Amino acid sequence: MGENCDCVVIGGGIAGLSLAARLAERMRIVVIEAEEQPGYHASGRSVAFAHFGLGERIVRTLTAASLPEFRAMEGPSGAPIAGVHEALHIARADEAEMLSELAAVHDRFGCEYETLEGAQIQNVMPALKVGPEAAHRAILDTGSLKLDTDAMLQRHLADLRAAGGQLVTGAKVLSLAPSGENWRVETNKGTFEAPKVVNAAGAWADEIARLAGAKPIGLEPRRRTVISYDGPEGVDVSRWPFVKTVGEGFYTLPEGRSRLLASYMDQTPSQPCDAAAEELDIAIAADRIVNATTLEIRRIAHSWAGLRSFAPDERPVVGEAKEAPGFYWMAGQGGYGFQTSAALSNLGACAVLGEEWPADLVEAGVTPEALSPARFDA
Repeated sequence: MGENCDCVVIGGGIAGLSLAARLAERMRIVVIEAEEQPGYHASGRSVAFAHFGLGERIVRTLTAASLPEFRAMEGPSGAPIAGVHEALHIARADEAEMLSELAAVHDRFGCEYETLEGAQIQNVMPALKVGPEAAHRAILDTGSLKLDTDAMLQRHLADLRAAGGQLVTGAKVLSLAPSGENWRVETNKGTFEAPKVVNAAGAWADEIARLAGAKPIGLEPRRRTVISYDGPEGVDVSRWPFVKTVGEGFYTLPEGRSRLLASYMDQTPSQPCDAAAEELDIAIAADRIVNATTLEIRRIAHSWAGLRSFAPDERPVVGEAKEAPGFYWMAGQGGYGFQTSAALSNLGACAVLGEEWPADLVEAGVTPEALSPARFDA
C-alpha cells in the first residue's frame, strides 16, 4: 500500500483520532495505528471521568473548555457520549487546605458544588467511613461528566471516515524521514507521504520523534492500575458518586448496577509496553478501599493497567518541532486525555493549519508557547 495525503497522524488513540477528525474536514488525512484496533493502549483502558480534581491550571482550563462539546456530542448510535454524574472529593482533617484549594478551583470555573461533612457525606456515599482520619469534609461537584470512551473513539472515527479520511491499523512505523517537501512514513502496511506528520503515539511518542530526527521531550509513561469489585449484595450502586481523595489515597466509582471500579492512583514509571496489572498494585488498591469504606472485597472481578504519559512539567505538548519542520507533537496528555480532548484537538488543528489559537484560551494562559515542545529546550 502506498498513499499520498496532506497529513499523516501517527496514533489511533483519543489524541490522534480527535485531531484527525477535525483535520479531515480541511485536509486529506491518514491515521496509522500500530495495533490492530484503535484505542488499544491508554485510551482503551481509561476510566474517563471529567472533573477538576486533577491536573494544574492549564489542564483544568482545557477541561473546562472541553465540557460544552462533550455535553452536545453523540456517539454513532445517537446516544450521548457523556452523562452528568456527581463527583465527591473527600479530605481528612489534616487535608483541609487542599480541599479549600480545590473549592477555589471549582469557584474559578463556575462549577456547582456543595461542601459536606460527617453524615452529609454518608448520605451521598453510604459506604464511606467518616471522621478526622477518614472522610472528614468533602466537596460534591454536581456537574461532573462520566464519559463513554468507546463511543467517543467511534464518533471520531466515523467523522474521520465521513470526511474521506482513513485509519490503517496494524501499521507499525519502521522509518520516518523527510523526502523532498514531504515526510516519508514507512510501515509494514505500506509507505505514506505527506508534507505534515502528527506524532500522537502516546507512550511511544519520544520513539517516533527519534525516528524523525526531532528532539525527544522526556516523556515518562506511568502505569496505573484499576480493579473491579462487587458492591454490597442487592444494592444498586449505579448512582453512587465518583469518589476521590484530594491527596494520596484512591478513587472509586460505579461500574454498572452491582460493581465498582477503584484505583489507588499509582504512577509507576514504565517503559512503553502493553501494560498489565501487577498483584501488589491490585492488593494495594483493594486495601485502600477496605480501609476507607465499609465495603468487603472478597474477590477481584477483573483488573487492568494502562500507561499515562507525562511531559516533564505534566502539561500536554502541542505544536511543531522547530528542528523538524512539518513534524507536530500531540502528546503528553497524562491522565486527562479524554477530558481535555475537545479543546486539545482544536488547538492541535490550529497548530497544523497555522491558524490563531482561540483568544479565550490564550487569555487564560493556554498559549502556543505554554504547550510548545520548544519549552523543553535547554
